[in-house]
Amino acid sequence: MNAQDPDLARQADLARQDRPTAAPRPRTLLKRLSRAIGDALPKGLYARSLIIIIAPVVLLQSVIAYTFMERHWQLVTKRLSSAVTADIAALIDIYESYPQTKDAEILTRIASERLSLDLDILKGAKLPVPGPRPFFSILDEALSDEIKRQIGRPFWIDTVGRSNLIEIRVAIPDGVMRITARRSQAYASNSHIFLVWMIGSSMVLLGVAILFLRNQIKPILRLAAVAEGFGKGRDIEFRPRGAREVRAAGHAFIEMRRRIERAMEQRTTMLNGVSHDLRTIITRFKLSLALVEQTPEVEDLSRDVDEMSRMLEGYLAFARGDSAEPAAPTDMRALLEDLRTDVERLGAHVAAVELAGSPILTVRPDSLRRCLFNLAANAARYGETVTISAREENRAFLVSIDDDGPGIPPESREEVFKPFVRLDDARQDAGGSGLGLAIARDIARAHGGDVSLQDSPLGGLRATVRIPA
Repeated sequence: MNAQDPDLARQADLARQDRPTAAPRPRTLLKRLSRAIGDALPKGLYARSLIIIIAPVVLLQSVIAYTFMERHWQLVTKRLSSAVTADIAALIDIYESYPQTKDAEILTRIASERLSLDLDILKGAKLPVPGPRPFFSILDEALSDEIKRQIGRPFWIDTVGRSNLIEIRVAIPDGVMRITARRSQAYASNSHIFLVWMIGSSMVLLGVAILFLRNQIKPILRLAAVAEGFGKGRDIEFRPRGAREVRAAGHAFIEMRRRIERAMEQRTTMLNGVSHDLRTIITRFKLSLALVEQTPEVEDLSRDVDEMSRMLEGYLAFARGDSAEPAAPTDMRALLEDLRTDVERLGAHVAAVELAGSPILTVRPDSLRRCLFNLAANAARYGETVTISAREENRAFLVSIDDDGPGIPPESREEVFKPFVRLDDARQDAGGSGLGLAIARDIARAHGGDVSLQDSPLGGLRATVRIPA
């Protein structure tokens, strides 16, 4: 039995593969349809609101107008067709009742001058083979019904052969009477009225909707701009406006901003106090070590105190995040030139600083300088040549720092941004606390941007800082 189990399993797998795939459920089809419609619709609130307001109104007007026009056309066409048929019936009666009209001259003149019809008597002729009836033709149906009712003889009509004319042939004892009439005599076409009405009403509705919605959308866009500016450290004056719900969201944002600012102020005050107290103690340690005899043990203690001081500065900088610094317009060329000078002081060779023009960005200058310095110092520590380049791209300002060092494996490039993470073969910040890259990314994200790592053309690592312009 156990020996046959693998064969049975293979047979079951083959049976499942041969089983026909079940058809998608209606709910799945509805989800796919709704997803497709959602992808096709505009993504903006302004455009979607216009569609929500205008589409139902235009659709309702179209149905009402078409229904009204259709009934109007049917009634008018039926009456016109009845009048034309009555004229034809009268001509047939005259032709059959009065022998002097057999030559058709008098009858033709009456038809042409009094009834605006072209008449021919085709003696010995027969009716043509009936053609296919048009699918949507009010005229063909109304005219056929009237001829059957008023004349009651075999007939043949052509309402589509020539656009401006209709041809009617009626069987008479000695042949066929052919009558040609203008289409307007038997058919009322007011499609242009329908089109003008629809286009005109739609444009009026669109204009009213645009004027109304634009004023309603402005407060939402203003709130979004203020929220984005707050995330970038910009203090923008804001007063809620617009509809009640939008004003409620605006007041909630203002209250949230006050709480965040209060929390940041409290954290800054606490960090300043902690920094002052710890620096005081470290300074005491340094003074005490400087007053004692300088032995190898004392020198080791001094190095430990210096390392502890550097680590403390790194921890406090990471915790503070330089959030208290206000944003201000900053000349990026001057900032990058200062960065070049700072990196050269570390002993690294800066090959070039590439930047077109002198762009001005509203940033926290000291904070951004620290972010770029951490990345450049890291590059100078592990590479011999450093290149700094900047460019504007897709409404963002990009600063790239390249080096020719050992680089970082692609799978570890996100790990090095975590606080206190140190990779054996990776580079860390110059301070050695494991916070340099974390601080750099935190500063960039506080500006609404980010820091990413890629392979450098120099063979080492490229660190790219992206700041929204």
